[in-house]
Amino acid sequence: MITLLNGTHETIAYDAFNGIKVHHNTEEEDYPLHWHTALEIIMPCEGEYTVIIDEEAHTIHDGDIWITPPGTLHRLVAPPTGERLILLFDYSLVCYVQGMDSLLHTLHPYALISAKENPELNRKLRGYLLEVVDEYENKKPFTEASLYSLMMRFFIDYGRTSFNATERFHGITSGKQHEYIEKFMMICNYITDHCTENLSIDELANMAGFSKFHFSRLFKQFANMSCYEYITKKRIAHAEQLLIQPNVSITEVAMLSGFGSLSTFNRIFKAAKNCTPSEYKSLNKRE
Repeated sequence: MITLLNGTHETIAYDAFNGIKVHHNTEEEDYPLHWHTALEIIMPCEGEYTVIIDEEAHTIHDGDIWITPPGTLHRLVAPPTGERLILLFDYSLVCYVQGMDSLLHTLHPYALISAKENPELNRKLRGYLLEVVDEYENKKPFTEASLYSLMMRFFIDYGRTSFNATERFHGITSGKQHEYIEKFMMICNYITDHCTENLSIDELANMAGFSKFHFSRLFKQFANMSCYEYITKKRIAHAEQLLIQPNVSITEVAMLSGFGSLSTFNRIFKAAKNCTPSEYKSLNKRE
């Protein structure tokens, strides 16, 4: 149950441990449109569960693992019966570790580790979550440290699968694959930090040490989208955070997020979020 909701912003009340909260949810209650700074993991134990992001409904089945990144507007729809594990985690606690910030980028707009389609990874991650539940509920010595360790293992295993060099850069010699992974993680971090600036593909290609054509091809292999699409995605994410601020106008949001004009911002934002910036802003008005 959401207890601290201001507009659509939920403030997570961490009870027993700093930055992590585990809840066995059996409630026949839908959660309204909301967002929070915590990363959310949902794993149905019995029955199904539905998550709605950008008006698209996603049904999670028994044993599936669903990850909603921080800051994502979403709704939850409960079935008449069932049980699911809901874990809320302050991802900023691990972002300082090299590579973890890059990993967070791969989770947008969500991640689904299906028990049916990805059984090996699902089994590993499910094991970590069950250990987290055991630690959380039994409060053994050094429980908080153990919880953080388990969450790190969870994301390390997920990340190693997500950044599988052979799959990302097929047809490239094994000696170069890991080098390319590191380079493009660096480029993605740079884009995140500088997305509001006037970035050019030529500049980014030069940073990576590739020709523009070679860079564009490799970036798409790495990120499963073009570099332009990735930059736009980061600008939209930046704009979402600004739109939450009551004293920042939509024109200011457009300019501060790296868009060249208000009309361009309105068009791209609506295509990405299925609502206009004005509509998005109204959703987050504080009562």
